[in-house]
Amino acid sequence: MKPHVLIVTGLSGSGKTIALRALEDSGFSCVDNLPPQLIDSYASTITQSGQRVRVAVGIDIREKDFLYVLDNVLPLLGEKYELNILFLEAEMDILLRRFKETRRPHPLAQGDVSGLEEAISLEKGLLNTLREGADRIVDTSPFTPHQLREYISSVFGEGVVGGGMRVTLMSFGFKNGLPQGMDMLFDVRFLPNPHFIPELRGLTGRDMPVSKFVLGKDVTQEFLKRVKELLGFLVPHFKKEGKAYLTIGIGCTGGRHRSTAIVERLAGMLRDEVPDVNVLHRDL
Repeated sequence: MKPHVLIVTGLSGSGKTIALRALEDSGFSCVDNLPPQLIDSYASTITQSGQRVRVAVGIDIREKDFLYVLDNVLPLLGEKYELNILFLEAEMDILLRRFKETRRPHPLAQGDVSGLEEAISLEKGLLNTLREGADRIVDTSPFTPHQLREYISSVFGEGVVGGGMRVTLMSFGFKNGLPQGMDMLFDVRFLPNPHFIPELRGLTGRDMPVSKFVLGKDVTQEFLKRVKELLGFLVPHFKKEGKAYLTIGIGCTGGRHRSTAIVERLAGMLRDEVPDVNVLHRDL
């Protein structure tokens, strides 16, 4: 089986450094700002022992001739390695705030570029083709640094070696925005809401009283049964096609009660058939 090379790229200020640190903690051999033409040499050196080693390489617009080299290097890497591209981005106002907080200059904010906002817009245009070819696009706007590290670790952590699949279940609240990078998404706002019961409102779906309330409904059991059947059909086919990561979002209104309880229960149900199941509660 080919060694795994993950290209981490995207917009400046979108969290690539945080992502690389999380990947390093998850078992990847990581290097940042490596000239694209040296990726093959680096990956070959790391994997020459014959062991299956996962390599993550951070590259971005800072590298001279970045786009030209990528057009020539990526096809060659795809022939030799199991190559995936992770593209990080964020909304304009979030990027502006991050640059102002860190007081770091944007790499394109020079010459004829008049300001930060123009530099960000220019970078988006330059990276559009790379974004379209990415295997996973993550909008980091709603994530704190801690949440982004947790998300990256959940999706790309140890466990996919040898042809397995890592399944990540994420609870979230629709009122806080849709999560990015989901392969599948289920809306559970049709279930009875514990929020309207005073003694349950301050708890979460990980607390037994809320879990019992949500899971004790016939409609919830029917939903769980159907979702498990669907995933039982889909997961083997995804694995057959070589998909290593599957991220599933379960959403309710606030992300604290129904979706959390469903994710916890569904994770337990899936672990009988999919050994590598991870749980992430975005809005707790």
